[in-house]
Amino acid sequence: MGTTDGARRVGRPRAAGRSDSGLEPRAELLLAAAELFTTLGYAATSTRALAERAGMRQASMYHYVSGKEELLAELLESTVTPSLAYARALLAEDARPAERRLWELCRADVELLCGGPDNLGALYLLPEVRSERFAGFHAVRAELRDAYRKLLAATDAGGVLAKGELELRTDLVFGLIEGVILVRRSGPERPVRVFAEATADAALRIAGG
Repeated sequence: MGTTDGARRVGRPRAAGRSDSGLEPRAELLLAAAELFTTLGYAATSTRALAERAGMRQASMYHYVSGKEELLAELLESTVTPSLAYARALLAEDARPAERRLWELCRADVELLCGGPDNLGALYLLPEVRSERFAGFHAVRAELRDAYRKLLAATDAGGVLAKGELELRTDLVFGLIEGVILVRRSGPERPVRVFAEATADAALRIAGG
């Protein structure tokens, strides 16, 4: 997604040895970005702060990423690409009831959005994300939404819906799943598995299952 590893500079990028985390520098930068973007905000996070949080000099950061946008883009896509891969697999399992497959996608998607140490789903709310600079994320998200629509259409309830009603139900289900980022933020102590299953149950009710 907008990354060109081969174009990055090489040389002596580290101010010191590896940090205590043992992670690769790029992974350290992504962890730092996840923490700072979700706590301070994207606009308020400087490249200097990112580099320092990752344990390197500001100039060294550019040996691994082109800047803040690349980090935000990769974090955004990390919230949808695993769910899309799972959705594709579920769509291929047409011998199983679509209601069950839709429920499983909802549960897995919520677990992905809520399972990490940082509330990455909150990045969707950043005004910067609406920019064309993040077209890759929007394309993957649109494909994931379409997978929800196809699974919903394959359910008994979805199969009798008119096109407009099907699109509305899809938007409501998809909106519920993405909306967990706000509920989770107000109640982070809830066990993720229980929260995910309850959300999937609610999504099926919206879908008519």
